[in-house]
Amino acid sequence: MSQARLFVGNLSFQTGENDLQDHFSQAGAVTSCNLMIDKMSGRSRGFAFVEFATPEEAQKAIEQFHDKEFQGRKITVNVARPREERPPRQDRGGFGGERRGGFDRGERRERY
Repeated sequence: MSQARLFVGNLSFQTGENDLQDHFSQAGAVTSCNLMIDKMSGRSRGFAFVEFATPEEAQKAIEQFHDKEFQGRKITVNVARPREERPPRQDRGGFGGERRGGFDRGERRERY
């Protein structure tokens, strides 16, 4: 294993970066810890990336924590894969596109 960056999944939404730092430091020197946060709600998305000083420490963390309970949830711990290239999003803002049902443009609804 040449990478020292791990993916940690199925985290409790109450888990903080300090909790992860403290927990994973049992396996070795944690150099960074990034908890993914939802932009809209500000809540945790339930996964994080933890980076170790050496690949050996990262491997030790996988062996020590994968499929084990942390803060009431059985977590997934494995080597982080590089981010896949995705096509750019077509952001429609939720209001664009074809009208479905209802009234055609220009048609007015009479009030009763």
